[in-house]
Amino acid sequence: MLVGELARWTGDRAGIAPLMPAVDRALGWMETHADRDGDGFVEYGRTNDDGLENQGWKDSWDGIRYADGRVATAPIALCEVQGYSYAAYRARAALATLFGDGDGAREFDARADELAQRFDEAFWVPDKGWYAVGLDASKGHIDSLTSNLGHCLWTGIVPTGRAGRLAELLGSAHLFSGWGVRTLSADSGGFNPLSYHCGSVWPHDTALAIAGLARYHHDGAAATLTSGLLDAATSDGGRLPELFAGFGHDDLAAPVPYPASCAPQAWAAASPLMIVRSILGLEPDLVEGVVRVRPRLPPGMDQLVIEGVPIGDRRVDIRASGDGIEISGLPDGVTVAAS
Repeated sequence: MLVGELARWTGDRAGIAPLMPAVDRALGWMETHADRDGDGFVEYGRTNDDGLENQGWKDSWDGIRYADGRVATAPIALCEVQGYSYAAYRARAALATLFGDGDGAREFDARADELAQRFDEAFWVPDKGWYAVGLDASKGHIDSLTSNLGHCLWTGIVPTGRAGRLAELLGSAHLFSGWGVRTLSADSGGFNPLSYHCGSVWPHDTALAIAGLARYHHDGAAATLTSGLLDAATSDGGRLPELFAGFGHDDLAAPVPYPASCAPQAWAAASPLMIVRSILGLEPDLVEGVVRVRPRLPPGMDQLVIEGVPIGDRRVDIRASGDGIEISGLPDGVTVAAS
């Protein structure tokens, strides 16, 4: 995913070529060692008693639960991790295109398509209308409603027809606190607004959900989450912490700090950059020679100006307002299109 992103922002064949052996070794790991039982999904499970019980981003011991509150035990295949795998295949297809390998691009796109279909069939919970946060050892649904859905949208693995339902859930009172997306919905068993991964709000997690909603053009839900996160930052002097408690905005005037939260913290510090990119709909693709934009300013924001954005070998200035968007300084031969 990362090297594919580098390619889209730079188009730098010479700089990326030395990375390709590592890229393909990573894909090989994903398809062998990371797929513990050969079912085509990436699972985790510790190999000794000293390892982490959960090995996704929600890595606390009780971070993955069933809807009734039971704590799931590994091996577990997480929904968002399959999205990362899907995005890795799409990125590898783009890298093949960068190096003129049309057959490789078609092969990796086909792998992504096949994974997306199997993911939808295996992870969708029909009686609840959302994706399970994971599959357990028996391939049963770990069926709680979680913020992980936003990551799935961000990676693009979700079929277009499902995105509206996920947008509705991410903006619902059970998941959205008014400041951000709770890690676990308030009506799920085991919910606790002061829990590290079972009810708290993590800004980076919400930022990825915003990016996912923008990707599928669910602008109203994206704007709601954006406004909430900006309000949270304003209440804390302009800085987003690692996480804060999942109490509702309707009940409290400001987010409740989480005692062990780091500030500054890398994920949280990166979140405003993702939000800005989502507001602009900014998707450089120098592999294809185009920069795609689709500005959607949230309520109360009349203008957004970004200077010195590194795209290719240039520094680009971007100005978005209700009248549209202006981009100056793009590399020669790169065009602008709607995303």
